[in-house]
Amino acid sequence: MAYRYGDRTQGEMFPASAEQLVSADDPVRAYDAFVEALDLESLGLAIEPHRVGNSAYDPKAMMKLLVYGYSYGIRSSRKLERALYHNVSFMWLMGNLKPDHKTIAEFRRRHAKALARVLKQCARLCLSLGLIEGNTLFVDGSKVRANAGIGRTWTRKRCEEALAKLDKRIARLLSECDAADAAESSSASWVHLKGELSDGETLREKVADLLKTMQAEEKPSLNTTDPACATMHGRQGTHAGYNVQSVVDDRHGLIVNNDVTDENNDLGQFARQIDAAQETLGRPCETACGDAGYANVAALENVDKQGVQVIVPSSRQASKKKPDPFDASAFTYDRERDTYTCPQGHVLRYSQTNRIKQHRVYRIGGSTCQRCPHRAACSQNSHGRTICRSVYADVAEKLAAHYESADGQSVYRRRKQKAELPFGHMKHNLGVTGFLLRGLSGVKAEASILATCFNVARMITLLGVPGLVALLGR
Repeated sequence: MAYRYGDRTQGEMFPASAEQLVSADDPVRAYDAFVEALDLESLGLAIEPHRVGNSAYDPKAMMKLLVYGYSYGIRSSRKLERALYHNVSFMWLMGNLKPDHKTIAEFRRRHAKALARVLKQCARLCLSLGLIEGNTLFVDGSKVRANAGIGRTWTRKRCEEALAKLDKRIARLLSECDAADAAESSSASWVHLKGELSDGETLREKVADLLKTMQAEEKPSLNTTDPACATMHGRQGTHAGYNVQSVVDDRHGLIVNNDVTDENNDLGQFARQIDAAQETLGRPCETACGDAGYANVAALENVDKQGVQVIVPSSRQASKKKPDPFDASAFTYDRERDTYTCPQGHVLRYSQTNRIKQHRVYRIGGSTCQRCPHRAACSQNSHGRTICRSVYADVAEKLAAHYESADGQSVYRRRKQKAELPFGHMKHNLGVTGFLLRGLSGVKAEASILATCFNVARMITLLGVPGLVALLGR
């Protein structure tokens, strides 16, 4: 059987153009059409084709490069530059423009705020195409590493300990300098001591400034490489990172809103993310769902007041553990009398209100509890059993009922496959183990691009490349 052999020196009478090398159903055409459909000026990118001065690269082409590159896990400016020389789809997308890595990095840095707004336009575009319904929204969060090491994180305690050590070191060096001055000021040891003393004083000044910044901003820690990041605790251990939030639509799993925070947990994020998603939709949703990480009733109440059905399990509901026989849930509350009744029929009456913790306290007489045969299992307090009722107890009971209902369980089962898929795609398929940019503005831009890439990939899956191109170009 004969072989076919290639010939690198073989010429062609009519060299093929980039247009001929990219098929009609190549995904790059969908990304090209998507960016063409964006209103770049509303994003904050100035389009000035007749500007006087040295010519710059077309902002629309640079936007295409970033969105398409991120979609295939190519985020480094140097790797993007290399792709412009080696990858036919990149050559076609850019019309053979070849900006260097410095130009790419500078464009991304200078237009971080504009890039952070891309997802909102993408979501509204999906809404106009009927791909986002907006009735049921799922909220989820994931920790992503920052472009900074955890070793560069300074806590207040670490600063205070370092300052104490530096003070001792500086005092020792001063005494040695005085001794060197008395002996022979021109000796090499004296010059060395002066240099070491200067370094110690400079370091002390930096550490003192760090401590002042933490105290002024009321931060528990500060990273010297990326001051905007925070210490995150996740499945992969403790690291410097960010908390990425995502709101996903139930219909096709498309992302409606995306945000990045420096908070280590999700407790205060539910209302904030749902409100931002509803602003993008232009109307309130019908149902909002999240996992037990969002079980902050004070924050959930803000969404419940809007007439939105909130489906978020409490920590107890999520753990699925059976309560103890004398758990607070076993005590019956009488709304009319404002009293609790224990499982043995004894009454707990209102005692006081803790305004700091925002709950009402109910107590039972100590003598009553001491005579009870279940005292050891119920309470060890010598003053008798105490029940604390949160000021948000009515809302908590309402939300618990929503979660336990058949409709609530049906919605919650869909949450995992809808809300967690985007993060799985970004981390597993695109290889996003951490952000490349530093600062909250930079990481928000990267998160927005990654979320947009997921949406475009889903749109291609749903409509196909020719179908999507036709809809975007109409």
